[in-house]
Amino acid sequence: MKKKVISIFLSVFIFFTTQAQNLLKSPNIVIFYMDDMGYADMTITGAIGYRTPNLDRLAHDGALFTQYYSPAPVCSASRAGLLTGCYPARVGITGVLFPNSKKGLNPAEEIIPELLKKKKYTSCAIGKWHLGDNDKFMPMQQGFDEYYGLPYSNDMWPFGNAKRGEKTPSVTQTDPPLWLYEGNKKVQEIKTADDMDMLTSQYTQRAVSFIKQNKNNPFFLYIAHTMPHIPLAVSAKFKGKSELGEYGDIMMEIDWSVGEIVKTLKAIGATNNTLIIFTSDNGPWISYGDHAGASGAFREGKFTVFEGGQKVPCIMKWPDVIPKGTICNRLASSVDILPTLVDIASANLPVNKIDGVSLLPILKGDVLSEPRKLFLYNELKAIRDNRFKLVMPQKYTSNMGTLPNDGGKDAKTFKGETDFALYDLRRDAGERYNVFEKYPAVVERLQKAMNQYKTELGENGYGLRVVGQIIK
Repeated sequence: MKKKVISIFLSVFIFFTTQAQNLLKSPNIVIFYMDDMGYADMTITGAIGYRTPNLDRLAHDGALFTQYYSPAPVCSASRAGLLTGCYPARVGITGVLFPNSKKGLNPAEEIIPELLKKKKYTSCAIGKWHLGDNDKFMPMQQGFDEYYGLPYSNDMWPFGNAKRGEKTPSVTQTDPPLWLYEGNKKVQEIKTADDMDMLTSQYTQRAVSFIKQNKNNPFFLYIAHTMPHIPLAVSAKFKGKSELGEYGDIMMEIDWSVGEIVKTLKAIGATNNTLIIFTSDNGPWISYGDHAGASGAFREGKFTVFEGGQKVPCIMKWPDVIPKGTICNRLASSVDILPTLVDIASANLPVNKIDGVSLLPILKGDVLSEPRKLFLYNELKAIRDNRFKLVMPQKYTSNMGTLPNDGGKDAKTFKGETDFALYDLRRDAGERYNVFEKYPAVVERLQKAMNQYKTELGENGYGLRVVGQIIK
């Protein structure tokens, strides 16, 4: 018995000693940011019709977050929140930016790569940017050392839902040509659906190359896959591989992409000194039916502040620091990534105020730590604490009561409307039962917190900052 106790003590001592040593290093950082991927799109969170073994293994070897939120239920705002550590309202991007927009992420904002650069990190952005396609807003002007990807969503091109094999697809939209960028240069026009099929593979190859080239110095790699945003596209080697059609094929290819990065990190001996974060920008575009992801038991999807719109999958893996098999039910969000990485790298926070909090205590296994007490949903439309969620009166795009479409076509949606509503998310994750009248003290507390946020981030709030603009 004495030997067993000593053995357990030594194991615990070795783990925390190794953990402390790794925290003293400058770990590599890899962030996977999916596009319109739903909470239930991984095997480990309930996906059917395909398997995601690499993602499941990532969760097994690290931490699976069950109460994790995107900063917003739409693309641009979510990415602004991730990279700035701010609620989107604070930096002036709460919606979607379109091609040739005169707005973008203000270059004055200090974002993740700029903060890490001061600690000798090399950074690379791969995939979808969507924070302004004017040169002054693009990644190379925002602190990234390298960029390879699309400036905005893949549906923002002239050809709508182009068919496979069309050499000259029909022009159905007024958007400009869609270009793949290398740094600040356009290097390949995406002219057909077949061109789009290779994006996931191309991004992955570029990511592998970046890792190998920077194996001797700390790096930050931001992989914002274009998929599974519509129009769906998947390479030939994954077509027909799933039982769920093209969407399932794409999720299998994304899982492969994650596996390739993990394999490359192992090959260069960087597994233990790399933090991998995998999450999504918002919930699924469920009106697209079999071309959309799954929000599981959660209400609604993309465009709404109901759980299906902003509750997203999240896995973090950092061997010897994050205990294996961790299930984290603490409240967390992608706005917390910037302060977490700054904490890990011993860098300085931005000069201007941010809204994120460091999740490092959670990653280190502190089960009593609760760094985030409240979460503010996009455009101040809802607020939640550890258990309750207060939804403000609002109109929204709803999919309830209508059948989703198939074959890549959008279904008809309608305008939903709600009055004040309180949901007990511990008992009612699907937001079916309004308990506003049952918990007046909770309503009062959350309403008070919301009013404070409105003073700061609401219309003419004192905490609002200027969005980037092109002035001619």
